[in-house]
Amino acid sequence: MKTIIRYAIAISVLFASLSVATAEPASRDSIKELMRLTGSADIAIQMMNQMRPALKQLAPDAPESFWNDFMAGVNADEIENLIIPVYQRHLSAEDVQALNSFYQTPVGAKLIRMQPVIMQDTMEIGQAWGQDLARQVMVKYSQLGTKTP
Repeated sequence: MKTIIRYAIAISVLFASLSVATAEPASRDSIKELMRLTGSADIAIQMMNQMRPALKQLAPDAPESFWNDFMAGVNADEIENLIIPVYQRHLSAEDVQALNSFYQTPVGAKLIRMQPVIMQDTMEIGQAWGQDLARQVMVKYSQLGTKTP
C-alpha cells in the first residue's frame, strides 16, 4: 500500500512540474501592467533614491547639480527590463492575468494602499520580537556561567 501511495505522489509531482513547465509565460506588457498596478514600476526611482547617499560617498565633493544631472540621466526602464524576466520565471500568463484582475478590484487596490503600513507594522513587530529573542539568549547564556558541571 505504501508503495502505491509513493508512486501516486511521484506521478502527481511529475505532472505538476510538467504543467508548470508548459505554462504560457507572461507577456512583458502584462507584467508591466502588474508592476504599474502594484506600484513596483516605481521601483527604479525608489532604488535610485536609496542608492543616492551611497553613490555620493564615491564623489563627496561633487556639487548637488552633478547628482541631479546624473540621476536625471539614469534610465529607469533599464531596471524594469532587468526585473521583468524574474516575474516571467516565477509567474505564468494566467497568474499575471489573475493578479492584474485582482489588483483592479476595490480590495486589491486597498491591499496596495495598505501594504506599506502593513510592512511597517510587521517590521516593528519583527524588531521587537528579535530584541526579545536576543534578551532570552542573553539570559539563558548568562545562566550557563552559574551552573557547575
